[in-house]
Amino acid sequence: MARQLILVEGLPGSGKSTIAQMISNILIQRGLRIQLFQEGDLNHPADYEGVAFFTVDEFGDLLDAHQACRDILESRAIAYRNGYLIPYRKIKEELGEAFPDHTVQEIFSRDIYELPFEQNKDLITSKWRSFTESVLAANEDTVIIFECCFIQNPLTMGLVKCNQSREDNVNYVLELERMVQALNPLLIYIDQKDIAHTFDKAVKERPKEWSEGFIHYYTNQGWGASRGYHGVPGTVKVLQARKELETEIFQILKMDKYWLDNSEYNLSACQNELENILNGGLVS
Repeated sequence: MARQLILVEGLPGSGKSTIAQMISNILIQRGLRIQLFQEGDLNHPADYEGVAFFTVDEFGDLLDAHQACRDILESRAIAYRNGYLIPYRKIKEELGEAFPDHTVQEIFSRDIYELPFEQNKDLITSKWRSFTESVLAANEDTVIIFECCFIQNPLTMGLVKCNQSREDNVNYVLELERMVQALNPLLIYIDQKDIAHTFDKAVKERPKEWSEGFIHYYTNQGWGASRGYHGVPGTVKVLQARKELETEIFQILKMDKYWLDNSEYNLSACQNELENILNGGLVS
């Protein structure tokens, strides 16, 4: 059975983006057709990035409150189920100041990753189901690579934001696994043994706005807030809890999977290991 999907997962700063690009390059060199979707891609085929959901009534209220943007919203909103999807980040990137920040902020309050857990899970699993169906229908000889949206996003929502039970979080990922089973997926998990060092490295390398927003997100809600965690030490504790749960999920998953230790950030060693993984019959 042809491999059609590769999933790259790991904690922030573990090297997911670099590893995903390496995988893409290796497979391209082997003559395979590749589609790589990395974190933050506004055109992601299985996940939502910068997209909000409004019920019909909520959308009507939004139009009434933002009359100056009524034409924009009515022309860009996508009818979906009992409401509308609004790709507000794409609209903002295209229109700039013509799409006011205060309107964007109100729409953001209904971002799919700001919704209640069960509503988020319903919308996300439906998107993954549609993605799988579209890949199978296309019947193309292409390997699709996703960075971080398979385990990270469900646990960021379920554990970090909403403090759901272990069962809720595990079942969320297992449901996504069922969605993509027909694509014969391969999961490559990028491990970092020293989480505190990994996060400290990410903080030093990335903009201050990123670290401040990340720390706030991880400690001011959900699992971190319930334990009174603060600052960098508190964020590391939440990341450690997330790692424990991700490790458990990794062990439960039935798909083909590989645990790749990137603690030393040795790109040459990772390249060799990935060559072995991808040449070992896991991708053909």
